[in-house]
Amino acid sequence: IEPLESGHLTFTDLLHSWQKFFAFFLSFFIIAVFWKIHHEFYVHIRKIDNKLLWFNIGWLLFIVMLPFSSSLVSSYLFDTAAVFTYSVNVLFVTIFQNIIWDYASGKPEFLKSDVNADLIRDYRLSCNIAMANALGAAALSFLSPILAFLFLLTRLPLFNIAARIYRLRKEKKKRGRFR
Repeated sequence: IEPLESGHLTFTDLLHSWQKFFAFFLSFFIIAVFWKIHHEFYVHIRKIDNKLLWFNIGWLLFIVMLPFSSSLVSSYLFDTAAVFTYSVNVLFVTIFQNIIWDYASGKPEFLKSDVNADLIRDYRLSCNIAMANALGAAALSFLSPILAFLFLLTRLPLFNIAARIYRLRKEKKKRGRFR
């Protein structure tokens, strides 16, 4: 909120700052989604080495940059530079998530015994969808910043569709084994 001439904050002043609240909630939501994915990875990862630790620190760097890039979007939603910066920030988070999963899943001794090839492939696919989504939004930001921003929001429906397909495939395999 900008400094006020009256020196007093009113509820109207708060309402005029809706974009800043939106940016805060967007930032929180995006970070929560990335944290959930990170947590899901580490449910399956039982060992970590120095290299994996540094990949996590790289991931964390771009996570903590999200409030900054979200604030740019809140102030300049229709400007290419703001949406491009935000999209690239999200892209780097997803790149590091992909690196974390690829590195850990490439070392069987790092994974718990219940991890199978299907799970490794499905997480890799979801990471690739996320990277493609962010890369597409970064490119689209040069044509239409608002469409690029909205394109980033398609990630959730894509993940829901992928999760539904995964569950259906898993049920189909399970039924096939018991026949």
